[in-house]
Amino acid sequence: MTIQVFGHKSPDTDSTGSPILWAWYLNEVKGEKAEAVLLGEPNTEAAFMLQRWDLPKPRIIEDVETDAPVIIVDTNNPAELPANVNNADIRAIIDHHKLVGGLETKGPIDITVRPLACTATIMIDLMGDDAAKMPEAVKGAALTCILSDTLEFRSPTTTAHDREVAEKLAAELGLDVSAYAAEMFAAKSDVSSFSDAELIRMDSKEYEVDGTKFRVSVLETTAPGVVLDRKDSLAQSMVEVAKKDGVDQVLLFVVDILNEEATLLVPNDLVKSVAEKSFGASVSGDTVVLPGIMSRKKQIIPNLKV
Repeated sequence: MTIQVFGHKSPDTDSTGSPILWAWYLNEVKGEKAEAVLLGEPNTEAAFMLQRWDLPKPRIIEDVETDAPVIIVDTNNPAELPANVNNADIRAIIDHHKLVGGLETKGPIDITVRPLACTATIMIDLMGDDAAKMPEAVKGAALTCILSDTLEFRSPTTTAHDREVAEKLAAELGLDVSAYAAEMFAAKSDVSSFSDAELIRMDSKEYEVDGTKFRVSVLETTAPGVVLDRKDSLAQSMVEVAKKDGVDQVLLFVVDILNEEATLLVPNDLVKSVAEKSFGASVSGDTVVLPGIMSRKKQIIPNLKV
């Protein structure tokens, strides 16, 4: 059977590109039949990556069949995966997030979880010398993933190794890192065609803190004003999204890539309390600027308090 390789729901660039990388490796190097698939529509930056490197958009699936062979990348959290995932035949996990627990496998599997900024960096390490065989389009996807997850090396999750791998890929592709990253971020910042609910869910993950369930949404952009101009309608939509998704509150962080700060929308007293307790912020309006906050994984989630 064909091995399905996928990342998390609401696929960002890494959860779109890394399945492509690993499916290429399995098919072309290991001789195993594999297919990259997605658990939703890719975001604008991921869509840019597919178009820029002339890569076909992976097929979108709603769930996985019982006993179907799968490889999970860029997550190990069951809440971000298909409902039937524990009944599938999970063959491997490749990730760079903290272990959450809850996944069940049918036997021993290969698990690689490393403290790097991007899953694509880990995959290139795992490929070893075979990484040199990647065609230009796959290298381009890998570079895009790393620059996305590191915010062009601005994110505190960035390691020297992520940077080294990205710069090597850029040199092989004949690309200027800053110029290419600017193209990526421009694509990510173009959110004019998305509804408020789509923006809230575009890059979001569910987390529970002391019994309170949050949908933690992050919008990374070089044009934060475009998003913040919609703050009133976004705040209204947050209520509907929370109700529909079964969470207590949406937390929406608009990350300004260039100024290296986040603006948190503060629609009510609960979010005000979260901002004050979690980030030591002083809140006086319906938004609060959090200097230096760039990473959900490293700076937002670990600090959340209610």
